[in-house]
Amino acid sequence: MMTERQEQPTAEAIANLQNELLRKQLEYLKRHSAFYQAKFAREQVSFDSIQTVADLSKISVTTKTDLQQHNQDFYCVPMTQIRDISTTSGTLGTPVTFGLTDKDLDRLAYNEMLSFQCAGIREGDLVQLMTTIDRRFMAGMAYFLGLRKLGAGVIRVGAGVPPLQWDSILQYRPKYLIAVPSFILKMIDYAEENGIDYRASSIKGVICIGEALRTADLQPTLLAQRIQEKWPIELYSTYASTEMSTAFTECSAFQGGHHLPELIITEILDEHDQAVVDGELGELVITTLGVEAMPLLRFKTGDLVRKHSQPCSCGRNTYRLGPVEGRLEHMVKYKGTTLYPPAVHDAVAHFKEIKAYVIEISSNEIGTDEILIRIHATDQSEEFIAKMKDYFRAKLRVTPHITIENEGELQKIIFNPLSRKPITFIDKRRSP
Repeated sequence: MMTERQEQPTAEAIANLQNELLRKQLEYLKRHSAFYQAKFAREQVSFDSIQTVADLSKISVTTKTDLQQHNQDFYCVPMTQIRDISTTSGTLGTPVTFGLTDKDLDRLAYNEMLSFQCAGIREGDLVQLMTTIDRRFMAGMAYFLGLRKLGAGVIRVGAGVPPLQWDSILQYRPKYLIAVPSFILKMIDYAEENGIDYRASSIKGVICIGEALRTADLQPTLLAQRIQEKWPIELYSTYASTEMSTAFTECSAFQGGHHLPELIITEILDEHDQAVVDGELGELVITTLGVEAMPLLRFKTGDLVRKHSQPCSCGRNTYRLGPVEGRLEHMVKYKGTTLYPPAVHDAVAHFKEIKAYVIEISSNEIGTDEILIRIHATDQSEEFIAKMKDYFRAKLRVTPHITIENEGELQKIIFNPLSRKPITFIDKRRSP
C-alpha cells in the first residue's frame, strides 16, 4: 500500500480500494480493539456485516468523549510496541494520548510525502519548518518525516522569532516554508522594518497550517489576500489532525485539500448523523485505514467542512475538502446570530491596522454568549473603532465588544510557551 501509488485512479478503482482496506481494518479491530469489540457487541452489529463504505452507517459514530473516557481501550497493541506518543486536547479538557508504532510512523511519513508532492514540493527542494517538532506535537514530526521520505531537505527553525527565520532564509535559501499564515504577515513586517527585500528571496510558496486560506466557496480569505498583496508567493492550505494521522493538502489549483483514499474514509454528516449532499456543510466523520496502534471507526471530528467532488484541473480524480468553516464546540450564539470563529478571524483580517488580537468568548450573567475582541492596532482612535464596528455589523450582522490593549500583553497570550500553536481564540464559557 505504501510503496507505489497510482496518481489518477478512476472513481471505481478508488471505491474498490477503500472497500478492500475497510474490510482489512474491520478484521483488525475485531481481533485487537477492546473498545470496538464492546461497541459492536453492545449495538448487536456483526463486524462481518460491514463490507463496503456504504455499510458503515450500521454502526454508530465514535466521539471525542469516547476517546477521553476510554483512551486505553482504543489501543490495539501493547505499549512495548509504541515508538512515539502524541497528545491532543479534547472536549472535556483531558488530553487524549495517541501512540504510534513503527508501522504508524511509516504511514505518517507516507501521508505527508504525498501531501507535499500534491503541493509541488519535489526531491532535492529545501523546506524551512516553522512549527514545533516537540511538545508531543504530531504535526511537526509528521512534516519532518514526510519531507525526509520525499528526499527534500529540512531547516528545523521552529515557531516564532522573525530574525532567526530571515537569517535561515537568507543564508540557506529554502524554496518553501511550512508556517501559520498569520505569522507570514509578521515576517513581512519585520522584513520591511529591517530593509530585507523579501520579494527577491528564494521563497516560492508556503504550506499553511492552522488557519483557513479559503472561504466556503474556495476563494482566498482576507488573510490570504493580505499576504499575497505584499508577497505574491503560492499559499497552499493543508488540513489534518492527530486523530486522523492524515492530511488533505491543496494542489496548484488551490481548490481544497485532496483526499488520500488509501489512508482515510470520510463522511460528511448532519446533526442527525445522516449524510449531506456534496457541497453542503456538515461534520467531518473519519475512518482511518492502515493504522496499527489506535485505529478509529466513524470518528466525529467536530469540524464543519464541505466536500467538493467535481473534477479538479490538476487531473487527480480524488475529491477535496474545503476549509474548516467552524467547530461544533466553538459555535457562538450572539444576539440571535450563529457564528463560528473563522468568520470573526476573517473580519479582523480586513484591518491592516490590527497587529495583534485575541477573540474571547464568555457567558454573561444570564447564560448567553458574549464576544470580546482584544486588539493592538496602529490606529487607536474612536473613529477607527467605529469603523471596525460598522464592518463587523455588515459582515457578521452583529457587533462584538472591542478593546484596545498593550501589544506586549497580547503577545504573551498569543505566543504562550506552553502552547504548540498561536492562541487567538479563547473560549471561557461555562460547560453546560
